[in-house]
Amino acid sequence: MSAPGTGKGGPRLAVVGNPENRRVRLFTEAVRAAGLPAPRVVAWRDVLRDGGAEFGADETVRLDSPGEDAGVDRALRGVGGPTRVEGSARWYGRFTAAVRSLRGGVRLDDPGELAVLFDKRRCHQLLDRAGVPVPDSPTSGPAAPVRGWDDVRALMAAPGMRRVFVKLAHGSSASGVLALETAGGGRIRATTSVELSPDGVLHNSLRLRRYTGEREIAAIVDALAPDGLHVERWLPKGSLHGRTADLRVVVVGGRATHAVVRTSRSPLTNLHLGGSRGDLSAAVEAAGGQWARALETCERAAACFPGTLCVGVDLLPAVGWRRFAVGEVNAFGDLLPGLLGLPGSGAEGQDTYGAQVAAVRDGWPGARQHRQHHRSRNAHEAA
Repeated sequence: MSAPGTGKGGPRLAVVGNPENRRVRLFTEAVRAAGLPAPRVVAWRDVLRDGGAEFGADETVRLDSPGEDAGVDRALRGVGGPTRVEGSARWYGRFTAAVRSLRGGVRLDDPGELAVLFDKRRCHQLLDRAGVPVPDSPTSGPAAPVRGWDDVRALMAAPGMRRVFVKLAHGSSASGVLALETAGGGRIRATTSVELSPDGVLHNSLRLRRYTGEREIAAIVDALAPDGLHVERWLPKGSLHGRTADLRVVVVGGRATHAVVRTSRSPLTNLHLGGSRGDLSAAVEAAGGQWARALETCERAAACFPGTLCVGVDLLPAVGWRRFAVGEVNAFGDLLPGLLGLPGSGAEGQDTYGAQVAAVRDGWPGARQHRQHHRSRNAHEAA
């Protein structure tokens, strides 16, 4: 008998995404390269317009990012202009509702897990409880909400919190992130991609800015707070060739398959904000015998989301590259065009999309569902 979502010729695939987007194109190319029929593409704009979509019991369904489409973004966030920062809480509510409106099919992205992945506070708590190393955070889980700048200032007065990252709870791509640091005399500095316009509207910029006036910083935080904020301790990170470094590690089917080093002269290493791809071999050398531990940490983070085929883990190396912490786990963190699999990962010669198609052909999630059914049956019999 075939696994759910597969047939004699292999899985029948569908993808929910923005049809013109490169993510959908790259996934489609990987499916065709595997000798499978092109996936059926269901547009997010149609899901939002029609109040859902139906999938056949024999369809294996991948969800992809709704980003990089102005119309979809406007429908989700409810604000005009793709550079606007506000509206992330509304985006979260509407996006998770859209995911729940999808009916049928075998899912590669568990709806409940997506809801956690897109809430940094809940995600942090889940990782922490699982023993995955994460930065200290006073907003982990259902903590008291951060109402504005006065609350952030009070949190930063706690021991070890003089340097923090303030993040939108439902943000992505560093939208609304501020790297805050205090100095003597109450001085404070913020590094961020947020541009504060004269009329008080916040915009994302591709150029990092540094604010040193507390009034401006307070205005930004107060404007972001209604969408929900997450505060984390700013961990000193390792470096490569004089630049701050971290890693994006893609985990497919529970195994770390791809990794890229991101380096920057600023606290934010995102490639679209001026960060650069670093030398992975240099990172492996710097980690030495701890490299396997670094990958295992990412796999432990991914294991917190067993119903999701693929996640991108942002891994923070400590100074000296001997300890690691997980900064974030990204549901749509696999957009790394041209990057091939790590040696020994089982994904050698495959990009991130090819590795996911191979995992589905090998029985994921059918094998996972079978194991879950087996465990459930055993538990029932034991009871």
